[in-house]
Amino acid sequence: MAERSYLHLWLMRALFAGLCFSVIFWRILPLSTLPGSWVGPDLIAALCFAWVLRRPEYAPALLIAVVVLLADLMFQRPPGLLAALIVLGCEALKARAPGLRDRAFGAEWLVVGIIAGGIFLSYRLILAILVVPQAPLSLSLMQLAMTVSSYPVVVLVSALLTGVRKSRPGASTAGAKRFGS
Repeated sequence: MAERSYLHLWLMRALFAGLCFSVIFWRILPLSTLPGSWVGPDLIAALCFAWVLRRPEYAPALLIAVVVLLADLMFQRPPGLLAALIVLGCEALKARAPGLRDRAFGAEWLVVGIIAGGIFLSYRLILAILVVPQAPLSLSLMQLAMTVSSYPVVVLVSALLTGVRKSRPGASTAGAKRFGS
């Protein structure tokens, strides 16, 4: 039984990484050569938030850091900055997850929006302090709004397609803790 739960844990971690790599691959496809007038959501951040709140053992901090660092490199963002901020945001969400388990989805969505807004403000502020060129504020705000508004869809797709749902209060994660999640 322990081997099965251990294998399941690593399969779900591989699925999380595969979903994030699929998002990266989709975004770097040359579908249009013209610069866009709008920006889509940060689906990797939304995936990280959804999986961390539902099953934190499936998305450990190191895996999130590696995936978002790869995204930073592929999207030509300052390497490591957004990765560090998303890891910090995910750890803050992990700390609040037990309190959000019994609450309605609206409360969870609000907390995710606040964390995403904090990441957005921190990212813009750090880039401004370091005098790094940034995207226009309107595009950044649009991405933040799109990320927060797409969060329920990411949660729904994660629950329906991958089975990542909130753990019940009595559910055991002993196998995940024993194997170093």
